[in-house]
Amino acid sequence: MARRADGRRGCWAPGLLASAWLLLLAAPGSSVTRAEITRAAASPSAALRLQKGLQPPPSPLEEPRRRRPGKEDQAGGGRGESLPEEPDREGQQDQAPSEPGMESSATGGSPQKRAPGRSPEGQGRALRGREAQPGLGRRARWGGRAKRESQDPAPESLGPEGGGDGLALTEGPKAPRAPSKGSREEGRITGKPRGGEELKLTSTTFALNGDSAHNQAMVHWSGYNSSVILILTKLHDFNLGSVTESSLWRSTDYGTTYEKLNDKVGLKTVLSYLYVSPTNKRKIMLLSDPEIESSIMISNDEGATYQKYRLSFYIQSLLFHPKQEDWILAYSIDQKLYSSMDFGRRWQIMHERITPNRFYWSVWGLDKEPDLVHMEARRTDGRAHYITCRIQECSETTRNGPFLHYIDTNSLVVQDEYIFIQVTDGGRANYYVSYKREPFTQIKLPKYSLPKDMHIISTDENQVFAAVQEWNQNDTYNLYISDTRGVYFTLALENVKSNRGLEGNVIIDLYEVAGIKGIFLANKKVEDQIKTFITYNKGRDWRLLQAPDSDLRGDPIHCLLPFCSLHLHLQISENPYTSGSISSKETVPGLLVATGNVGPELSYTEIGMFISSDGGNSWRQIFEEEYSVWFLDWGGALVAMKHTSMPIRHVWVSFDEGRTWNKYGFTSAPLFVDGSLVEPGIETQIMTIFGHLSLRSEWQLIKVDYKSIFSRKCTKDDFQTWHLHNQGEPCVMGERKIYKKRKAGAWCSLTRDYSRTVVSEPCICAEWDFECDYGYERHSNNQCIPAFWFNPSSQLKECSLGQSYLNSTGYRRIVSNNCTDGLQERYSAKPEQCPGKAPRGLHILTSTGKLVAEQGYNTTFIIRMEEGDLQRTNIQLDFGDGTAVSYANFSPIEDGIRHIYKSTGIFQVTAYAENNLGSDLAALFLHVVCPVERVDLRVPFVAIRNKEVNLTAVVWPNQSGTLTYFWWFGNNTKPFITLDSSISYTFTIEGMNTVTVQVSAGNILIQDTKDIAVHEYFQSQLLSFSPNLDYHNPDIPEWREDIGRVIKRALVQVTGIPEEQVLVALFSGLPTSAELFILPHQNMSERRKGSESDLEQAVEILFNALNQNLVQFELKPGVEVIVYVTQLTLAPLVDSSAGHSSSAMLMLLSVVFVGLAVFLIYKFKRKIPWINIYAQVQHDKEQEMIGSVNQSENAPKISLSEFTDPEELIDKELDPRVIGSISTISNSESTKEIPNCTSV
Repeated sequence: MARRADGRRGCWAPGLLASAWLLLLAAPGSSVTRAEITRAAASPSAALRLQKGLQPPPSPLEEPRRRRPGKEDQAGGGRGESLPEEPDREGQQDQAPSEPGMESSATGGSPQKRAPGRSPEGQGRALRGREAQPGLGRRARWGGRAKRESQDPAPESLGPEGGGDGLALTEGPKAPRAPSKGSREEGRITGKPRGGEELKLTSTTFALNGDSAHNQAMVHWSGYNSSVILILTKLHDFNLGSVTESSLWRSTDYGTTYEKLNDKVGLKTVLSYLYVSPTNKRKIMLLSDPEIESSIMISNDEGATYQKYRLSFYIQSLLFHPKQEDWILAYSIDQKLYSSMDFGRRWQIMHERITPNRFYWSVWGLDKEPDLVHMEARRTDGRAHYITCRIQECSETTRNGPFLHYIDTNSLVVQDEYIFIQVTDGGRANYYVSYKREPFTQIKLPKYSLPKDMHIISTDENQVFAAVQEWNQNDTYNLYISDTRGVYFTLALENVKSNRGLEGNVIIDLYEVAGIKGIFLANKKVEDQIKTFITYNKGRDWRLLQAPDSDLRGDPIHCLLPFCSLHLHLQISENPYTSGSISSKETVPGLLVATGNVGPELSYTEIGMFISSDGGNSWRQIFEEEYSVWFLDWGGALVAMKHTSMPIRHVWVSFDEGRTWNKYGFTSAPLFVDGSLVEPGIETQIMTIFGHLSLRSEWQLIKVDYKSIFSRKCTKDDFQTWHLHNQGEPCVMGERKIYKKRKAGAWCSLTRDYSRTVVSEPCICAEWDFECDYGYERHSNNQCIPAFWFNPSSQLKECSLGQSYLNSTGYRRIVSNNCTDGLQERYSAKPEQCPGKAPRGLHILTSTGKLVAEQGYNTTFIIRMEEGDLQRTNIQLDFGDGTAVSYANFSPIEDGIRHIYKSTGIFQVTAYAENNLGSDLAALFLHVVCPVERVDLRVPFVAIRNKEVNLTAVVWPNQSGTLTYFWWFGNNTKPFITLDSSISYTFTIEGMNTVTVQVSAGNILIQDTKDIAVHEYFQSQLLSFSPNLDYHNPDIPEWREDIGRVIKRALVQVTGIPEEQVLVALFSGLPTSAELFILPHQNMSERRKGSESDLEQAVEILFNALNQNLVQFELKPGVEVIVYVTQLTLAPLVDSSAGHSSSAMLMLLSVVFVGLAVFLIYKFKRKIPWINIYAQVQHDKEQEMIGSVNQSENAPKISLSEFTDPEELIDKELDPRVIGSISTISNSESTKEIPNCTSV
């Protein structure tokens, strides 16, 4: 069975009696080409949609081409079907949220407790992993359910059907075949007895009258010692996306007759799903369609009577407890988890944010409390973590976190003795395992496997199988096998074929043969060809399959290894109504039936059926086309039904392991078969076949009873012995086994006390009983040699002087191998005294793997040492901030060393390890930051083109540690990057220029954006307002922007100056003040002299209007605000010209006056409220107070105390030249005494 890497759990809840969906889509006049799959509420069980329609027969001269399994139509005894997800194995070993309506088994499943590591009724298992979406995969995301319940497999491709008269005579129009073939097969297939009458099986037919419009059906067969069958049919409206009608049917005589129970559940009740308790098949649960009402119906008598209960939530999936029949977990559509302890009558919420399908019941014998639940929960920030709690005590205070750190979403797997999680750090996935609930340990794969996807396939027999997609693989995976603890993994097989399932899940082509441990089949990619390999020692040695000696005609097959061999499709059936492409049974050890072909590689067109009676050593062909094959009577008989789109009425039965087949009629009228369901259990002597006679006919349920073909019960003379071997070698997995099985051709039925194993004795240990240990690789001489990256002495860290340890020889005995003596002594690890070693390979890192820490919070340092005596090595750790700690050995620091930094900065953290043999040193540089909250970009409102300006970013809090600044100018695609909070820049383009600064501190990134008006020249005026404006000034950026627009509008309205020539910017603080900028016309640089005079004229107009109190605005009803001129700017014309005009002379005189004013301020310590000084600072000085027209919304309020004292500014040398690079400084804090416009 192809092991499926499915992120969701499969169709089987633990021990749950499986039910499945049979959905028929009725489309009048349409032809059916394929089926689809639905997942009921996205739960792991599957809903199967079969399209209820007729296909036109193939042309008599053209045989329809077979389709690739899993890609095109999937057949269920003749109807096209896609395959839903395969059911999980029941029992505590593997749990899954149960899907609505799980029936006991489509092929002989059983609700009884199975032996650990065994599949239901001994069927082979599909080993599964999980979908690659980030991980265990993608990234690597972990396969949810590794172990899956396998059904009796059926080939998944469709071929033409015949009405069938044996292998040579098909039941439908087909291309003619060689005449010799029919004659060859006539002796192998018996269609009629000697009397000339057709062989017939005992059968009864029942039509579900009144349900012809229903396009979905769900069947549950209670199973052992029960004759009850439940069928739920419903009409699903695909346009509305809901169920509009439903009917519930019940049979108490194995399906001979059915009773309609709509009146017992409510005539107006519309049912959607059906569930059955895994531990008490008499308990049934029905869900109503949530579009109509949310309620459940509960029955305690196998569906005879029901009680109705309302629900306050919508159930998406259920998970039944493997031991307690009344304990249930329910997962809702809104991702909440509920629990019930009375089989759904009352519910209580456990958690409000659970990852879909990542919740598990406790494992018997491992978890202390039987009502413990393992969950992957998500915090409000979306990060996932692993928690546990009891269903009755699941509050914030009672929840436990077995793993302290965050984990990757959708990575928790609880399976048998193991718990797996994934943590991605630095773009690389790390995997952790807990064995028997011990602390988590990081999984050790070969150093350079570098997995990008990983799936847990199986945890049987105290060992983990994992499929790993390494960095250089795309469509294949490497198969790894672990030690008992699941920590150290070694390579078992490279380049195993994989493909994507119906929902994007990964399917690994690996199949474990049932009934015999250690035998696996795998499809491996070899030079772009897919070939099938087999192993008899759990992956140590693999070989190709030997092709049959002859074909069905008896002609010899010339197939020479390794150029030609037998190749098999290893896909198990996800649909409980069909078998898969390969099947085996624990009750019939050594018997395998599979779909495949002979040739150089696996084919999807030339497909036949093959069988092996000796565990895969030799094979025989039984059919030239695809058939579904089921095991009857503990596997003593085989039933085959052809895959076809045509109506059929025959099946074939074999009592001699497929050597001869007898054809039986099961119905008088040909039936379009939609699926078949075999009686649960391992006796398996009753089959129910579902189908229809025509497109619009009622559902036809045919009960087929095979008991009549068994003439008697078997006696001891009906059995023979069979020796398990591997190409003649009698020892397999360290044991010599002899089995007892029914003789070929014995038409007798078996008894329950039938014993299959007669002899089982250990063998002498040989080379094939040992695999390479972790870190070792098998070379061409069959020797295990250390890999280039592996240092065997690195395993001695836990070994202290005076103690002893087990020194690996490079080999380890295969897990579950039972050999004794022989080479065991040679290859077993040897006890040796621990040598004293100097510390080497000392490493220091943080627990998060990051080199950034937050001030005031715990930072955990982890110290690792590759070599040395951990118990006798002193450790000193200097945190770099004046504090240090020391330890006598590594024991106290296994969980890390915690430290809190009280200041920001970059600290050198040093670790020093020393013992009497030597020492080692390691260091890291830790950036301690205080998370930045806000940034305010301070820029001038207006700048002169081609003149350098200073831009400053002010960050809060101001002690944030090491910050990185990214400066973006205009449409530039690359920023300037600085460690300084200021930058000088020259604007070359006139107009509005956008500047953005981004500040990075650790993993936090904030930004602020401002606009700067850039012109050749401009003039400005300081404005003040009537005092009543201060009362209404909230001093926030938005208010200042709005008031600036109001003032601008008032100025334009009074003076008639074009709007684009006026710019008003308000300063922060009180009293309220602003600066008015008068800008030149656009594109006026060529007419500079004329435009300068125009600009002076505009200034004069504005000045007159302001002096006459003509500029005013209404702030609110009754509040009139008048705008005044504070002073005429002392530098009336600011430009970039080098000429000495009269204006320039006036500016020079203004500067002289400014110098005098500054001297007076300094001399007499006076503050003059109207001064606006323009001065050019040296380029190496930082502009400390600058402004912007367009303030950031979160711009903070800054007081003057945060900047340089005015007296200090006066002491600085001023350059007397007037410049135009900075018109004024905004964002300064105004006070009642100073409107603030002073800058250096």
